[in-house]
Amino acid sequence: MREHRYAVTVEWTGNQGTGTDGYRTYRRTHEVSAPGLPTLPGSSDPAFRGEPDRWNPEQLLLASLSQCHLLWYLHLCSVNGVVVTGYTDSPQATMTEDDDGGRFTEAVLRPRVAVADASMTERALALHHDANKACFIANSVNFPVRHEPVIITSAQG
Repeated sequence: MREHRYAVTVEWTGNQGTGTDGYRTYRRTHEVSAPGLPTLPGSSDPAFRGEPDRWNPEQLLLASLSQCHLLWYLHLCSVNGVVVTGYTDSPQATMTEDDDGGRFTEAVLRPRVAVADASMTERALALHHDANKACFIANSVNFPVRHEPVIITSAQG
């Protein structure tokens, strides 16, 4: 068994001089950083008094699912003879709130994948299933991560 450790710094930047003395008196702004990487501006979702021009945790979770799937998918294609020439995902996720709090209920990845040749289409579709099984992030969440891939050939654009 191998173990990998990850570390970031999350620093709250929303103190407007009185700390959290009232629910409406502090900003939810923060910065996510790690050595050698650009700082990521964060906040809560605007529905929770956050800033709309900053990344929120819900978006970052969805982005992590999409990135992990992309990276596994590219790996699996490369070792299975599927030549990917383009990949764009437009994922969406649903979060619900109730009296007990909030939780994600599903995420749907919608990768649009260009492959070099039409003969690769069937295998390219099948590898999404394998990528989902391998994805560390998808294996760590307690909600379904579905896939609605579209495969085109490079000539189709």
